[in-house]
Amino acid sequence: MPVIIAVGAVFGVIGAVAERLASVWPSDEPSRRAPGVRTLLLAAGSALAAGAIGWRSTLPWWATAVHLAILGLLIVLTATDLDQRRLPHVVLDPLIVLAVAFVPFNPAVEPLAALIGAGVAVAFLGVLGLVIRNGVALGDLYLIAPLGLLLGWPAIFVAIFVAAMLSAVTSVALLALRRVSMKSYIPFGPFLVAGAVITLLREPGLLGAVAVRLAALLAGNG
Repeated sequence: MPVIIAVGAVFGVIGAVAERLASVWPSDEPSRRAPGVRTLLLAAGSALAAGAIGWRSTLPWWATAVHLAILGLLIVLTATDLDQRRLPHVVLDPLIVLAVAFVPFNPAVEPLAALIGAGVAVAFLGVLGLVIRNGVALGDLYLIAPLGLLLGWPAIFVAIFVAAMLSAVTSVALLALRRVSMKSYIPFGPFLVAGAVITLLREPGLLGAVAVRLAALLAGNG
């Protein structure tokens, strides 16, 4: 448990730093916002996500470390997409490389399932982007590919469904509060990240056998 708390604390700092970084970088469209509620929310969300992954995982330590490294990159992308409506390639590219390199070694997802998950997810969002104008940006396609490799088929579609539901609820709430209009663009990237994290934690087997973690909890060792 001390390790899990430490991991959560570290990622809380990462979340806060990523949010602050997004306000000044990339430097062509910085908002230069002062720290605020978004900073606290991203820090708290990052800490909870990392702590939950660390606690839930029964995978070998190195595989859990890869998941946490991917989470770190996803946090930076979430912050920049929320602030500047963009997913910079300087972060996307290492994410894709790491996800591809992990495919043959992921103990929870078969390589074929990973490749199918990535390919079908990219195709699905690509078609959706053609049908719904301004619904899916090009950066979202680059983002869904490594998420598909990480979650595999069919779990990636659970993540997309969760992301769509979260996006819809958030959009309705912002419209009701008059924070956005019908013509406003709401980035989909953060919802894809949230959907992926929720699916990673929820789907049996993606972080190792649930029964192992439950047994440890009941034994008082969780």
